[in-house]
Amino acid sequence: MTVIGVITRGKYGHRLIETVREHSDFSIVTADLPEFVPVFIEEPDEYLEALNFDRRVFSAEIIITYSLHPDLTSAIAKLAAEAGVRSLIVPGGPSRASVPELKKISEVSGMDVEVDEICCSLEPNDFNRPFAELFGSPILKVKTKDGKIADVEVIKGAPCGSTWYMAKEIVGTEVKDAPPKAGLLIQHYPCRATRGEVGGIHESGELHKQAFIKALVNEE
Repeated sequence: MTVIGVITRGKYGHRLIETVREHSDFSIVTADLPEFVPVFIEEPDEYLEALNFDRRVFSAEIIITYSLHPDLTSAIAKLAAEAGVRSLIVPGGPSRASVPELKKISEVSGMDVEVDEICCSLEPNDFNRPFAELFGSPILKVKTKDGKIADVEVIKGAPCGSTWYMAKEIVGTEVKDAPPKAGLLIQHYPCRATRGEVGGIHESGELHKQAFIKALVNEE
């Protein structure tokens, strides 16, 4: 059985844990970080040690870390690499991670490190399978009847659970209105992606809109 590790911080990461438990048979191990941490952490290894950070999370093959802090994420990446973790997925984007440092760790250890602003853009590779085959960039199967959406099956969905929410809420919608509504429903879901004029939740909505268009084209 595939073991997935999730490092939470405050409110971040718990919805992913719920989604993975509901929509897969993966085993999950977790470790928690406090919501409030210093802006700059001079000795992150010592800081983690003082927190009694549960290093059993590094028994996982694939780890998603919501550390959301450049110093902590780099320290976690080093520990993960030393433990033989295959894939480290870092949500939050480059502003929350020291990308050059993570790249060095990846090159030296062979551990795959992916930094994504939003988890619903995650694509599978040789390291993050089978997690990214079930969770990440959405893949849908749609059935229509009498010009309306009759059923939506989520083949692959966002780790936050928004894809499954959209799939349920969109049933009964006119086919012509469904793709833009799919994107809108994603933005209504309480996702914690950034909400500005570009990127973040808007990118997530567009990904789901395009996935819905593709599913309608491929309807059997």
